[in-house]
Amino acid sequence: MPKTKFQNLVFTIIMVIVMVYAMVCYNMAIEMGNMNNNIFLLAFLELPIMGVIAFLLEFLVIERLTKKIAFKIINPKEVPPIFITLTISSLIVCFMCPLMSFFATILFNYTGIENLVATWLQITVRNFPMALCWQIFYAGPFVRFIFKKIFKN
Repeated sequence: MPKTKFQNLVFTIIMVIVMVYAMVCYNMAIEMGNMNNNIFLLAFLELPIMGVIAFLLEFLVIERLTKKIAFKIINPKEVPPIFITLTISSLIVCFMCPLMSFFATILFNYTGIENLVATWLQITVRNFPMALCWQIFYAGPFVRFIFKKIFKN
């Protein structure tokens, strides 16, 4: 959808904010044992840290990697655009979820090196269904809608 580097930068920033904020709220709700209004405010405290990590990973590494893999799986000339979008979005979640879960484990759930892998895997498995559904059904369509409003041409 983005056609220039600037548009890609804007799209990535919006997507990172929407995805990271939702995932931080989700993880905080799990850690606290329930969802409450305070979580929406507390999530803003983690958003700058996790947002910068997510942006750097996505913008510098994951985006290129996922597009490369996606276009080996599907031929963009032979499939409808929705399949391209779904393939790339799904692949991004497949890479970003474990990576972001790792950073969250280190920053917020670190209990010692002996439990690092177990904790990371537990958080990744817990986050993956939420990240995939949030990306495909909510964040992706919402961010594309906002992006189209910003860049009408």
